[in-house]
Amino acid sequence: MSEQARLEGSGEGKIVVDTDLDEPVGTNERRFLGWQATAIAIACALYTSWHLVVLNYWPVETWTYRIMHIAGGLIIGFFLVSARMFEEGAEGADPLRPLRIAVMSAATALVGYAAFCVLYAFYLRSFAGEANPPEWVFAHFGWTLAAGSLLAIVGGWFFRGKMHRVQWGDVILAVAAIVVASYLIFVLMAFRMRAGTGLAQPADFWAAMVGAFLIMELTRRVAGLPLVVISGVFLVYTFAGPYLPGILGHRGYGAERFFTYVYTDRGILGPVTAVSSTYIILFITFAAFLQASKVGDYFVNFAFACAGTARGGPAKVAVFASGLMGMINGTSAGNVVATGSLTIPLMKRVGYSPRSAGAIEAAASSGGQIMPPIMGAGAFIMAEVTGIPYTEIVIAATIPAILYFISIYFMVDLEAAKLGMRGLPRKDLPDFKYLAKQVYLFIPVIILVYTLFNGYSVIRAGTLAMAAAAVVSWVSPVSRMGPVQIFRALELAARMSIQLIAVCACAGIIVGVIAMTGVGVRFSSMLLAIADQSQFLALFFAMCISIVLGMGMPTTAAYAVAASVVAPGLVQLGIPLLVAHFFVFYFAVMSAITPPVALAAFAAASISGDNAMRTSVASFKIGLAAFIIPFMAFYNTALLMDGTWLQIIRAVLTASGGVFLLSAAVQGWFFGRAPWFLRIGLLAAALMLIEGGWKTDLIGLAIVAGILVLQRVIGRDERPIGAPSGATGPTATGAE
Repeated sequence: MSEQARLEGSGEGKIVVDTDLDEPVGTNERRFLGWQATAIAIACALYTSWHLVVLNYWPVETWTYRIMHIAGGLIIGFFLVSARMFEEGAEGADPLRPLRIAVMSAATALVGYAAFCVLYAFYLRSFAGEANPPEWVFAHFGWTLAAGSLLAIVGGWFFRGKMHRVQWGDVILAVAAIVVASYLIFVLMAFRMRAGTGLAQPADFWAAMVGAFLIMELTRRVAGLPLVVISGVFLVYTFAGPYLPGILGHRGYGAERFFTYVYTDRGILGPVTAVSSTYIILFITFAAFLQASKVGDYFVNFAFACAGTARGGPAKVAVFASGLMGMINGTSAGNVVATGSLTIPLMKRVGYSPRSAGAIEAAASSGGQIMPPIMGAGAFIMAEVTGIPYTEIVIAATIPAILYFISIYFMVDLEAAKLGMRGLPRKDLPDFKYLAKQVYLFIPVIILVYTLFNGYSVIRAGTLAMAAAAVVSWVSPVSRMGPVQIFRALELAARMSIQLIAVCACAGIIVGVIAMTGVGVRFSSMLLAIADQSQFLALFFAMCISIVLGMGMPTTAAYAVAASVVAPGLVQLGIPLLVAHFFVFYFAVMSAITPPVALAAFAAASISGDNAMRTSVASFKIGLAAFIIPFMAFYNTALLMDGTWLQIIRAVLTASGGVFLLSAAVQGWFFGRAPWFLRIGLLAAALMLIEGGWKTDLIGLAIVAGILVLQRVIGRDERPIGAPSGATGPTATGAE
């Protein structure tokens, strides 16, 4: 989602968010022209529409639906995203053209033969009454499909393509994806029985292996190398088990058994793809409808009207807008690009440094993934994996999410106070009274929440909210959704979903390896051994593993992997199932702002113009509360709505005070400048209040009282940083 601030509308200088329905184009994304642009737009819209029809009106057998979901994502992904970045001025003569023609011709012949085999098998079943084709039909199907696909994949790495045209090799890969899906559907009933066993056929193995490598190649294109490298490590682990020591060792598995196993509902077609083919595609389409109807723009404008004049106003707007939109779109880095293109320049305008501006946006966008009721699809994956009702998960997630965003609010407010910032002038902001008359634009979100908590299925609730976004646009003075806008929203939804579809399927490979090798069980045994020494140490170790597994991955993939490896061990420690999964979920999400691989912070740095690694360190500091909240929930389950109302209210109040003191300690500002020794005291008081016991609460309050007395004795310095000696009050930074 691309949002740009531009000066327009009633009144000179008004900040008006205008959403451009064209997604930001990456350096390896194609920009189609003419009939090709029309064709790919129609394909994208049909892909999204097919999901909506199947989910609401025309059910398809589960495995068939997921196989087709992945195949469609692969086809569109290979058309949209090139294997390598486009270079400026590189559209001229290609010295490797003769070699490219030879290689791609061979790949076309090989994949073409495999396609013929599958088509002939369907023909015999449909028109000749032969349920099973002759043996020769699939005798050479597998190796020809694999060889042709390999040539096309490697050729894409080395042969230069054109920005406005689909590359020959990508057409071959799209055909290979269709062949894999068609074969698996053709033999589906038998494949479900023999996959992962010694009865698996050679053709099963070749189709499953090619499918897995097509998924990994598309993941590399749309999400970079980190997830692919991790998947590769797990693949190697599958075959290297007999040679590994200690808890990592296992008996090892043959390639035929492994690849057919991993392309089942215990791997690629498992819970992660189940979520991507239902909830993720549904809510990304909902986000696209919000964008096309300008309802998403209204959220941001409303936030500016409410908080824009406050000190550090754009940063507070970023906290609100990024949390709201990040909740829906399901990816931290993507949300940074969407809202950060507006909020980061405005934060810099009022006085935040480029580093702070990028860090605030990264922390707020990542927090959107833990914000109910959608939680970037995390709530749906958790419900799928644990079997816990969705509504119970959302209710439990409410207080931790509020605490996280309160902590970020305190961080940005205290930094604004420390630097003496002011907000934006009222004349530059949208008119609150005008926006208040359009409050009906919140109806789609209200309908979503209402239906979810009144017994509607998630699919039906999301569809109704999507329809509501279109309906409310008809009474909006900004944008009325007609057939063209609906078509563009459906097209945009497919483009936005490709990355998540690829990474979810790729994460399914890792989940399959974990399930087959039993490494999760051995990891659980290791956690139990550590817990014998210290339960806190076991939790800390689980935190580190969750963060490492999540580095470089979108939230959905990060949580899926951590839930397979870490959560079972925590459950064996006696931790309740919901608490264990919340623990790993939070740290998987926060890997997006954890150095050294912090994708959300890196995306923010590219917009702010600051150093990526330093921005990631700053975002880690701003989001520090998220690294404490899971421990808070473990030691005080009242924060997950588990307890009496009195216990819950006390836990919320003391935890809120704790995150305020934590923010003050990090920023070094507590009603004035806080020297290093006061910051240590503030940190100690924060931890005491966060812990949640009556004794620790009293100790924390006593420390705060002591700090206030000490400040009165030594004198409180309320001058902003950089203010001249003797100056008091806010400076005019950022305001004219």
